[in-house]
Amino acid sequence: MGVKKKQRPRQNLAAGRPPTVKRPKSITRKATKSLIGKIHVLEKRRIQAVSKGDVAEEARITAEIEALGGLKKYQEASLQGQREDRGGDSSRVLLDWLADDGVCPSTTGKDGRLRMLEVGALSTDNACSKSGLFDIERIDLNSQGDGILQQDFMQRPLPNEEAEKFDIISLSLVLNFVPEPRGRGEMLRRTLEFLHASRSYSSPPVDSLFPSLFLVLPAPCVTNSRYLDEERLEAIMSSLGYAKVKSKVTQRLVYYLWKRVAAPPVGRQFAKKELRSGGSRNNFAIVLKQEG
Repeated sequence: MGVKKKQRPRQNLAAGRPPTVKRPKSITRKATKSLIGKIHVLEKRRIQAVSKGDVAEEARITAEIEALGGLKKYQEASLQGQREDRGGDSSRVLLDWLADDGVCPSTTGKDGRLRMLEVGALSTDNACSKSGLFDIERIDLNSQGDGILQQDFMQRPLPNEEAEKFDIISLSLVLNFVPEPRGRGEMLRRTLEFLHASRSYSSPPVDSLFPSLFLVLPAPCVTNSRYLDEERLEAIMSSLGYAKVKSKVTQRLVYYLWKRVAAPPVGRQFAKKELRSGGSRNNFAIVLKQEG
């Protein structure tokens, strides 16, 4: 008889190992996309049930989400997407932009490291973390590791003083997970509360790009939506006091760097309005209402 090899105990994210320590089992791109899409749809239906007060439907949908693995499984799929063979870490695009404009640790001068708030952080080991440019505060709804605070950005306490604000906020594949169009608009508006409003930087390259918002979305949210296109997104962001300084479109993702340049105008609103027709369009939208 042959001697049986001793099997090592199996470990995974659900067992409590952070993704920065052990990478999740590889799943195909098709399976990753399918899982994320299913959870998005179910979460939207769950929010609709909550708004109608349908407790039974909310419980049923919640159970269905949990059966798929819930937020933990969603994050596992997202971590899989950060692998180099899946397109890699989206923050590399931000660093490429900064390098192109001469922003690096040796050129920040008296400004020193820039403060970044990374919303929806999955890892403490991404390109921005290794760059030497940033002091990063990381938050996520369901923290998967040390160094990431479990916190809802929409419930995060507002800064009490200017020193608590940030030079840049990263919303990479976060806004698209907000289930309702108005909630997306409120998230974008809330970024203003955490960014410096009018800071001047000693380094000209830094001053030309910061304070800013790094926004990443699935490309179809902008390129194939009934309710949102590039022009509409620019108008929404402009109404909040942002100006687009960098952008990149790939088959899978759209990347933007928006610089905060002005105080938001009063009274500008954006309702859900059809911009493109066609049965193949998706329904991604951003709605911006007046405050109050």
